[in-house]
Amino acid sequence: MHPNDGEKLSRSGATKGFLGFVERTGNKLPDPFLLFTIFAVIVLILSYVLSKLDVSVTYLGASGAGEAAKEVTVHVRNLLEKKFFLDFLKDFVKTYITFPPLGIVMVMMLGIGYVQDTGFFDAFMKKTLLGAPAFMITFLLALVGVCANISGNAGIIIATTIGAALFSSLGRNPILGAVVGYVSAHGGFTANLIVSADDALLSGITASAAKAMGIAAPVHPLMNWFFLAPATIVIALAVTFVTEVVMPRYVNVKGNIDASAVDARKITEEESAGLKLAFRYFLVFFVLLLVGMVPSAGLLRNDAGGFLPSSPLTYGIVPILFFLFVFVGTGYGIGSKTVKTHRDVPKYMAGGLRASLSYFVVAFPAAFFIYFFSESKLAVILSVKGAEMLKAMDFTGIPLAVSFVVLVSFLNLFMTSGSSKWMILAPIFVPMFSVVGFAPALTQVAYRIGDTVTNPITPINYFLPMLLAIMEQYKQKDETIGLGNVISMTLPYSICFFILLVAMLIAYMHFGIPLGPGVSSWM
Repeated sequence: MHPNDGEKLSRSGATKGFLGFVERTGNKLPDPFLLFTIFAVIVLILSYVLSKLDVSVTYLGASGAGEAAKEVTVHVRNLLEKKFFLDFLKDFVKTYITFPPLGIVMVMMLGIGYVQDTGFFDAFMKKTLLGAPAFMITFLLALVGVCANISGNAGIIIATTIGAALFSSLGRNPILGAVVGYVSAHGGFTANLIVSADDALLSGITASAAKAMGIAAPVHPLMNWFFLAPATIVIALAVTFVTEVVMPRYVNVKGNIDASAVDARKITEEESAGLKLAFRYFLVFFVLLLVGMVPSAGLLRNDAGGFLPSSPLTYGIVPILFFLFVFVGTGYGIGSKTVKTHRDVPKYMAGGLRASLSYFVVAFPAAFFIYFFSESKLAVILSVKGAEMLKAMDFTGIPLAVSFVVLVSFLNLFMTSGSSKWMILAPIFVPMFSVVGFAPALTQVAYRIGDTVTNPITPINYFLPMLLAIMEQYKQKDETIGLGNVISMTLPYSICFFILLVAMLIAYMHFGIPLGPGVSSWM
């Protein structure tokens, strides 16, 4: 699917300024498929060389909530040894098909492709948002993207795919819409209106590190919530500002559609009939959802009778959304007569998968590169060495906290798993920073900021192949999409996130603003 009315994605401003330099430089790199292949080969060679040099690190590592930290020694693993090679051959297919985003992308594209190809998305946007201020649409998409983090990694895929479809339906640049959803969902790691599974997981690791050193300070899943809730609005506003003020200089994006375009895109009688029936189907689905949510023993509640931080409702969000798309798309298709027989259902679903074929190709070498990087233990070595470097710096107070954010931002370029990285860093920094008066909650929120700001630009992000595939799907025929496009479009958001979130951190520290219920920044 290409932009509406054959509109071209103008790149008139892309060759100018710093972002133009980033794009041109990045696009001189090989095609992403070849690039990930090269990365994988480099990791294999490094693992051999560094293992022969017996490179290793020793650190206090946390195992999880309630468990004391213990000393761990990690050596670089030689991936060219016979045992690993045989394991690699045995698990070759498994490594690819278990690549974390692969199944989620496939299911989501089946559902979103179906609801798009029936025509529902386009009709719904014309009915509800056509003519609305561009900044308001962007803000709402960003807000949804941030809060989509409640569903974990699935939220990134949901926000990215819906962002592209939303912008396309409104006559705007769908590539930029995908980027807006992508960066917003990543921003959700340090921002959310409600408590998520990440809060419980990270606080459990923090509690383990604090307990091991006898640190008496409140540690619980809500200990960063007074920071995360307002950060939700800050991130959404930042995304809106960058999109509407900075990005039009890079990609010529239309704001509100002009009067003639509105007339040409008025909703038809068939579309109106389809929307009415789709709404009825939605009500049926919503009632079924309530049946699983409202009773105290409802199917979608957890064992404690609630929904947070984890429940069938939160971890089942992908299949729930899939069935929602099928319900609504079918209702619209029957009402608008775009779905005339049962054969149209798989036909429209297949359209979503066909549009994602480039993702499945790029994800192949990406899966092995990330697998090699993890198995070689290079990410652990980098993290611990970086921690030792910061430990040697004579900083205290706000400069120390900001330095920690910078360190984590750098390490995040090589190790994106938030929980795994925190298991390494928490036992080092929670006790170390407590000596200079940092509460565990302050160390954790500084970590979360650093882990957020570089997520959109790191080349080892699990979801980068997905974003590249969506950009390929909506590009002009004569355009070449590469890492340069991704980095040049996501970098302004990362910079803005860093500035605003660090400013918030400084304000909380300077004015002693609580980070959560009963939780101060200081010991």
